[in-house]
Amino acid sequence: MQAVIVTGGKQYSVKEGDVIYVEKLGAEADATVTFDQVLAVVDGENSKFGAPVVAGASVEAKVLKNGKSKKVVVFKYRPKKDSKSLRGHRQPYTKVQIEKISV
Repeated sequence: MQAVIVTGGKQYSVKEGDVIYVEKLGAEADATVTFDQVLAVVDGENSKFGAPVVAGASVEAKVLKNGKSKKVVVFKYRPKKDSKSLRGHRQPYTKVQIEKISV
């Protein structure tokens, strides 16, 4: 069984047992989160597609950890102006494991 969920403004295609990295959620490690915005559920012959979401469908996941990704360096250099800036950014994420897909 597969599902397409929306979280953090992005869409993810997931199966039971998958481990994915999503935008930071407000949940601690070992907590359970529920994704209610399910766009599609595919189960062989029994496929359901929402308009825009499938009514009554949800995906339960277990939070494994919260963290930050690798640093992205943003360097701006303006030639002949004696101007430059160096910044770094680390995007926070939440690592979740998909436990159950229910329709």
